[in-house]
Amino acid sequence: MIKVLHPGFYTTIQDLGRKDYQHLGVSVSGSMDLEASRIANAILGNDEKCAALEITMVGPKLEFTCDTAISITGANLSPNLNGIKINNYIAINVKKGDILSFDRLNMGFRSYLAISGGFQTEFVLNSRSMYKGLTSTFKLQKDDILKIENQTSSSNKYASIKANISYLDNHIIEVFKGPEFENLNAIQIATLFNKEFTISKENNRMAYQLNELVVNNFEDIITSLVLPGTVQLTPSGKLIILMRDCQTTGGYPRVLQLSEASINVLAQKFTGNSIVFDLKD
Repeated sequence: MIKVLHPGFYTTIQDLGRKDYQHLGVSVSGSMDLEASRIANAILGNDEKCAALEITMVGPKLEFTCDTAISITGANLSPNLNGIKINNYIAINVKKGDILSFDRLNMGFRSYLAISGGFQTEFVLNSRSMYKGLTSTFKLQKDDILKIENQTSSSNKYASIKANISYLDNHIIEVFKGPEFENLNAIQIATLFNKEFTISKENNRMAYQLNELVVNNFEDIITSLVLPGTVQLTPSGKLIILMRDCQTTGGYPRVLQLSEASINVLAQKFTGNSIVFDLKD
Protein backbone atom coordinates (compact mmCIF):
# COMPACT_ATOMS: atom_id res chain seq x y z
CA MET A 1 0.00 0.00 0.00
CA ILE A 2 0.93 3.66 -0.39
CA LYS A 3 -0.34 6.34 1.98
CA VAL A 4 -0.89 9.81 0.56
CA LEU A 5 0.65 12.27 3.04
CA HIS A 6 0.06 15.20 0.69
CA PRO A 7 -1.76 14.95 -2.67
CA GLY A 8 0.16 17.64 -4.56
CA PHE A 9 -1.56 20.14 -6.86
CA TYR A 10 -3.51 17.72 -9.06
CA THR A 11 -2.49 14.08 -8.90
CA THR A 12 -4.59 11.33 -10.49
CA ILE A 13 -4.46 7.66 -11.42
CA GLN A 14 -4.36 7.16 -15.19
CA ASP A 15 -3.77 4.32 -17.65
CA LEU A 16 -4.40 4.06 -21.40
CA GLY A 17 -8.01 5.15 -20.89
CA ARG A 18 -11.44 4.00 -22.13
CA LYS A 19 -11.46 3.74 -25.92
CA ASP A 20 -14.63 1.75 -26.53
CA TYR A 21 -17.32 3.83 -24.84
CA GLN A 22 -17.47 7.11 -26.77
CA HIS A 23 -20.79 6.06 -28.35
CA LEU A 24 -22.18 6.15 -24.81
CA GLY A 25 -20.79 9.63 -24.21
CA VAL A 26 -17.89 8.41 -22.04
CA SER A 27 -14.63 10.34 -22.38
CA VAL A 28 -11.46 8.50 -23.33
CA SER A 29 -9.39 9.88 -20.41
CA GLY A 30 -6.03 8.19 -19.78
CA SER A 31 -2.59 9.70 -19.30
CA MET A 32 -2.21 13.15 -20.88
CA ASP A 33 1.33 12.19 -21.96
CA LEU A 34 0.78 8.57 -22.96
CA GLU A 35 4.35 8.05 -24.11
CA ALA A 36 5.82 9.04 -20.74
CA SER A 37 3.36 6.71 -18.99
CA ARG A 38 4.27 3.82 -21.30
CA ILE A 39 8.00 4.33 -20.71
CA ALA A 40 7.54 4.45 -16.93
CA ASN A 41 5.83 1.06 -17.06
CA ALA A 42 8.36 -0.38 -19.52
CA ILE A 43 11.28 0.43 -17.21
CA LEU A 44 9.68 -1.77 -14.54
CA GLY A 45 8.71 -4.55 -16.95
CA ASN A 46 5.03 -3.75 -16.50
CA ASP A 47 2.37 -4.12 -19.17
CA GLU A 48 1.83 -0.73 -20.84
CA LYS A 49 -1.80 -0.85 -19.67
CA CYS A 50 -0.78 -0.64 -16.01
CA ALA A 51 -2.10 2.38 -14.15
CA ALA A 52 0.36 5.06 -13.03
CA LEU A 53 0.18 8.31 -11.10
CA GLU A 54 -0.11 11.44 -13.23
CA ILE A 55 1.48 14.29 -11.28
CA THR A 56 0.75 17.86 -12.41
CA MET A 57 3.11 20.75 -11.62
CA VAL A 58 3.47 20.09 -7.86
CA GLY A 59 4.23 16.57 -6.70
CA PRO A 60 2.64 14.62 -3.83
CA LYS A 61 4.28 13.24 -0.69
CA LEU A 62 3.87 9.48 -0.40
CA GLU A 63 4.71 6.88 2.25
CA PHE A 64 5.28 3.26 1.20
CA THR A 65 3.94 0.61 3.56
CA CYS A 66 5.60 -2.27 1.70
CA ASP A 67 8.62 -2.97 -0.49
CA THR A 68 8.26 -2.31 -4.20
CA ALA A 69 9.96 -0.66 -7.19
CA ILE A 70 9.13 2.61 -8.91
CA SER A 71 10.08 4.65 -11.96
CA ILE A 72 9.37 8.29 -12.76
CA THR A 73 9.18 9.81 -16.26
CA GLY A 74 7.99 12.93 -18.05
CA ALA A 75 8.39 16.29 -16.32
CA ASN A 76 11.29 16.77 -13.92
CA LEU A 77 9.78 17.72 -10.56
CA SER A 78 12.97 17.11 -8.57
CA PRO A 79 11.91 13.79 -6.99
CA ASN A 80 13.66 12.57 -3.86
CA LEU A 81 13.45 9.47 -1.69
CA ASN A 82 13.90 10.04 2.04
CA GLY A 83 15.30 13.47 1.19
CA ILE A 84 17.89 12.14 -1.28
CA LYS A 85 17.59 13.19 -4.92
CA ILE A 86 16.63 10.44 -7.37
CA ASN A 87 16.61 10.48 -11.15
CA ASN A 88 13.85 10.11 -13.71
CA TYR A 89 13.88 7.23 -16.22
CA ILE A 90 15.44 4.62 -13.91
CA ALA A 91 14.03 1.76 -11.79
CA ILE A 92 14.37 2.40 -8.07
CA ASN A 93 13.77 -0.12 -5.30
CA VAL A 94 11.71 1.26 -2.42
CA LYS A 95 11.50 -0.14 1.12
CA LYS A 96 8.66 -0.14 3.63
CA GLY A 97 8.58 3.23 5.40
CA ASP A 98 10.33 5.15 2.63
CA ILE A 99 9.00 8.62 1.82
CA LEU A 100 8.82 9.90 -1.77
CA SER A 101 8.43 13.62 -2.29
CA PHE A 102 8.99 16.24 -4.98
CA ASP A 103 10.49 19.67 -5.06
CA ARG A 104 10.92 22.28 -7.79
CA LEU A 105 9.46 21.94 -11.29
CA ASN A 106 12.47 22.04 -13.62
CA MET A 107 11.09 20.92 -16.98
CA GLY A 108 7.74 19.92 -18.44
CA PHE A 109 4.42 19.99 -16.58
CA ARG A 110 3.27 16.40 -15.97
CA SER A 111 5.28 13.59 -14.42
CA TYR A 112 4.39 9.87 -14.27
CA LEU A 113 5.06 7.51 -11.37
CA ALA A 114 4.79 3.82 -12.25
CA ILE A 115 4.98 1.09 -9.67
CA SER A 116 5.87 -2.56 -10.01
CA GLY A 117 2.69 -4.41 -11.05
CA GLY A 118 0.75 -1.15 -11.46
CA PHE A 119 -1.69 0.55 -9.10
CA GLN A 120 -4.58 -1.74 -8.13
CA THR A 121 -7.18 0.98 -7.68
CA GLU A 122 -10.83 1.27 -8.73
CA PHE A 123 -11.56 -0.36 -12.11
CA VAL A 124 -14.47 1.12 -14.11
CA LEU A 125 -15.31 0.32 -17.76
CA ASN A 126 -11.99 -1.47 -18.33
CA SER A 127 -9.87 1.35 -16.98
CA ARG A 128 -8.51 2.70 -13.70
CA SER A 129 -8.36 6.26 -15.07
CA MET A 130 -9.97 8.71 -12.67
CA TYR A 131 -12.75 10.85 -14.13
CA LYS A 132 -15.18 13.09 -12.29
CA GLY A 133 -18.68 11.60 -12.20
CA LEU A 134 -17.53 8.18 -13.34
CA THR A 135 -15.07 7.05 -10.67
CA SER A 136 -15.65 7.52 -6.94
CA THR A 137 -12.98 10.23 -6.82
CA PHE A 138 -11.23 12.22 -9.52
CA LYS A 139 -7.94 13.08 -7.84
CA LEU A 140 -5.83 12.02 -4.88
CA GLN A 141 -6.75 13.30 -1.43
CA LYS A 142 -4.73 13.50 1.79
CA ASP A 143 -4.74 10.18 3.71
CA ASP A 144 -5.84 8.15 0.68
CA ILE A 145 -4.52 4.58 0.71
CA LEU A 146 -3.47 3.32 -2.75
CA LYS A 147 -3.44 -0.43 -3.22
CA ILE A 148 -0.36 -1.92 -4.90
CA GLU A 149 1.17 -5.37 -5.16
CA ASN A 150 3.79 -6.22 -2.55
CA GLN A 151 7.19 -6.78 -4.18
CA THR A 152 10.11 -8.03 -2.09
CA SER A 153 12.63 -7.19 -4.81
CA SER A 154 12.83 -6.01 -8.39
CA SER A 155 14.66 -7.90 -11.10
CA ASN A 156 14.78 -4.59 -12.97
CA LYS A 157 16.41 -2.63 -10.16
CA TYR A 158 19.21 -1.49 -12.48
CA ALA A 159 16.90 -0.91 -15.44
CA SER A 160 17.04 2.51 -17.04
CA ILE A 161 16.40 4.04 -20.40
CA LYS A 162 18.10 6.81 -22.33
CA ALA A 163 14.94 8.63 -23.23
CA ASN A 164 14.67 11.49 -25.66
CA ILE A 165 13.18 14.21 -23.46
CA SER A 166 13.69 17.02 -25.98
CA TYR A 167 9.93 16.99 -26.60
CA LEU A 168 9.46 18.59 -23.18
CA ASP A 169 10.87 21.81 -24.66
CA ASN A 170 9.44 21.35 -28.15
CA HIS A 171 6.91 24.02 -29.10
CA ILE A 172 6.02 22.67 -32.57
CA ILE A 173 2.61 21.00 -32.66
CA GLU A 174 2.08 18.66 -35.61
CA VAL A 175 -1.48 18.80 -36.94
CA PHE A 176 -3.59 17.35 -39.73
CA LYS A 177 -6.52 18.97 -41.50
CA GLY A 178 -9.74 18.70 -39.53
CA PRO A 179 -13.18 17.93 -41.09
CA GLU A 180 -13.98 21.67 -41.51
CA PHE A 181 -10.47 22.78 -42.55
CA GLU A 182 -11.50 23.27 -46.18
CA ASN A 183 -13.93 25.99 -45.09
CA LEU A 184 -11.05 28.20 -43.94
CA ASN A 185 -10.07 31.07 -46.22
CA ALA A 186 -6.48 31.99 -47.13
CA ILE A 187 -6.20 34.62 -44.40
CA GLN A 188 -7.40 32.22 -41.72
CA ILE A 189 -4.98 29.52 -42.90
CA ALA A 190 -2.09 31.97 -42.93
CA THR A 191 -2.96 33.05 -39.40
CA LEU A 192 -3.01 29.45 -38.18
CA PHE A 193 0.41 28.55 -39.55
CA ASN A 194 2.34 31.82 -39.47
CA LYS A 195 1.43 32.92 -36.00
CA GLU A 196 2.71 31.92 -32.57
CA PHE A 197 -0.02 31.03 -30.09
CA THR A 198 0.20 31.01 -26.30
CA ILE A 199 -1.50 28.72 -23.79
CA SER A 200 -4.20 30.57 -21.84
CA LYS A 201 -4.90 30.07 -18.15
CA GLU A 202 -7.87 27.93 -19.19
CA ASN A 203 -5.98 24.66 -19.57
CA ASN A 204 -6.70 21.33 -17.94
CA ARG A 205 -7.23 17.66 -18.73
CA MET A 206 -10.34 18.50 -20.75
CA ALA A 207 -8.97 21.20 -23.08
CA TYR A 208 -6.32 23.83 -23.69
CA GLN A 209 -7.53 27.26 -24.85
CA LEU A 210 -5.20 29.61 -26.74
CA ASN A 211 -5.04 33.36 -26.18
CA GLU A 212 -4.73 34.60 -29.77
CA LEU A 213 -7.82 34.78 -31.96
CA VAL A 214 -8.54 33.67 -35.53
CA VAL A 215 -11.33 35.56 -37.29
CA ASN A 216 -14.27 33.18 -37.62
CA ASN A 217 -16.91 33.67 -40.31
CA PHE A 218 -18.06 30.04 -40.33
CA GLU A 219 -21.71 29.13 -40.39
CA ASP A 220 -22.92 26.95 -37.53
CA ILE A 221 -22.32 23.21 -37.94
CA ILE A 222 -24.35 20.28 -36.71
CA THR A 223 -23.03 18.81 -33.47
CA SER A 224 -20.45 16.22 -34.52
CA LEU A 225 -17.94 13.75 -33.10
CA VAL A 226 -14.73 15.04 -31.51
CA LEU A 227 -11.78 13.29 -29.94
CA PRO A 228 -8.60 14.14 -28.03
CA GLY A 229 -6.49 16.43 -30.21
CA THR A 230 -9.39 18.02 -32.09
CA VAL A 231 -8.90 21.79 -32.53
CA GLN A 232 -12.17 23.71 -32.45
CA LEU A 233 -12.71 27.30 -33.66
CA THR A 234 -15.33 29.08 -31.59
CA PRO A 235 -17.63 31.89 -32.88
CA SER A 236 -15.48 34.42 -30.99
CA GLY A 237 -12.37 33.22 -32.85
CA LYS A 238 -10.82 31.33 -29.94
CA LEU A 239 -9.04 28.05 -30.59
CA ILE A 240 -9.78 25.18 -28.20
CA ILE A 241 -7.61 22.07 -28.30
CA LEU A 242 -9.44 19.12 -26.78
CA MET A 243 -7.44 16.82 -24.50
CA ARG A 244 -7.86 13.36 -22.91
CA ASP A 245 -10.93 14.16 -20.75
CA CYS A 246 -12.80 15.95 -23.53
CA GLN A 247 -16.46 15.46 -24.36
CA THR A 248 -17.37 13.11 -27.21
CA THR A 249 -19.30 15.61 -29.39
CA GLY A 250 -19.08 19.32 -30.12
CA GLY A 251 -20.74 22.04 -32.18
CA TYR A 252 -17.73 24.16 -33.15
CA PRO A 253 -15.91 23.72 -36.48
CA ARG A 254 -13.07 21.16 -36.20
CA VAL A 255 -10.35 22.89 -38.16
CA LEU A 256 -7.30 20.84 -37.11
CA GLN A 257 -6.43 17.51 -35.50
CA LEU A 258 -3.27 17.00 -33.44
CA SER A 259 -1.09 13.96 -34.01
CA GLU A 260 -0.82 11.55 -31.08
CA ALA A 261 2.78 12.66 -30.48
CA SER A 262 1.73 16.30 -30.37
CA ILE A 263 -0.92 15.62 -27.72
CA ASN A 264 1.94 14.33 -25.57
CA VAL A 265 3.97 17.47 -26.34
CA LEU A 266 1.06 19.77 -25.49
CA ALA A 267 0.40 17.86 -22.25
CA GLN A 268 3.76 19.14 -21.01
CA LYS A 269 2.86 22.80 -21.66
CA PHE A 270 1.26 25.25 -19.26
CA THR A 271 -0.03 28.84 -19.03
CA GLY A 272 2.02 31.28 -21.07
CA ASN A 273 3.95 28.68 -23.08
CA SER A 274 4.12 29.30 -26.83
CA ILE A 275 3.28 26.85 -29.60
CA VAL A 276 3.20 26.91 -33.41
CA PHE A 277 1.17 24.61 -35.64
CA ASP A 278 2.93 22.54 -38.31
CA LEU A 279 0.56 21.09 -40.93
CA LYS A 280 1.26 17.50 -42.05
CA ASP A 281 -0.17 15.72 -45.08
